[in-house]
Amino acid sequence: MIGRSAWLRGLGGAAVSLAVAAGAIYALTHAIKKLDLAHVVAIAESTDPRLIAMALALVAISYASVTLYDLLALRTLGRDDVPYRIAALASFTSYPIAHGIGAVALISPVVRYRMYAPYKLGLPEIAAIAVLTGATFWLGNLTALGLSLMLDPDAFGWVDYWPPELNRIVAGALLAGIAAFVIWSWPGRRSSRWPVRLPSGPLVLLQIAIGLFDLGTAALAMYVLIPADLDVELSRLTAVFIAATLLGFASHAPAGIGMFDATILLGLGSDDKEPLLAALLVFRILYHLLPFVLALLLFGCIELWRSARAATRDRLS
Repeated sequence: MIGRSAWLRGLGGAAVSLAVAAGAIYALTHAIKKLDLAHVVAIAESTDPRLIAMALALVAISYASVTLYDLLALRTLGRDDVPYRIAALASFTSYPIAHGIGAVALISPVVRYRMYAPYKLGLPEIAAIAVLTGATFWLGNLTALGLSLMLDPDAFGWVDYWPPELNRIVAGALLAGIAAFVIWSWPGRRSSRWPVRLPSGPLVLLQIAIGLFDLGTAALAMYVLIPADLDVELSRLTAVFIAATLLGFASHAPAGIGMFDATILLGLGSDDKEPLLAALLVFRILYHLLPFVLALLLFGCIELWRSARAATRDRLS
């Protein structure tokens, strides 16, 4: 049975998630309540097809880099027998499906377990992959956040009582902490609470590089969709984009809906928010909706194919 303390922690986490989601919905509705949504849709529909194609290419590159998350985790665990194509399938199906539904910690391991079923990965290995891929995500995001805040300390100037000096302190602390972790992990270590050897320093640097590349291409995909006359700098967009991504994960809402959008609109918004909301709408379709649908179709087809093959073997045996 689940212990009382674990039950209370889960209840507390759910309460925090609901509070965050409620705050996000309030902030989003406040940000768009005076906007003409029909005009926003019209602006989105008139987006230059060349810009959409460029953004779609960047989204594809971003998701291609995500396939390296699982591959690096498998190699860290010593599972060299699992080929790249299987790792790519597990990454591409688990991330969009879990993030699109909103229960990442619950859905992602289930999808991975099914994808890796032919290679007999047990639950401890699936859990280790989740930890290692999560580390890649967080190391990349926090490094990018530190660098972007160092380059543009005014990125969160829209938040009251958040001076640029505080951003510099946050950026310095993040980068110093990541550097300390790289140095600490350089020889490779075992956690006292986790039986799997943690990545060595060079692999941690590779994790950071993969996470930075994934995040950078995703941010660029949104950047090319934002009208040039809004004069949004890339460093500011990157900082706000990371904050929106992390807050979206914290809300546990499907695709971070509400929190992600409110953070983008408040962080990048000006008096004319309709073009920005139109760019955000197009980005949502390209980066969240389209991969979610493709991942569901791919996962379903693989499951059907495996079931049909198993049924054929049963008939022949």
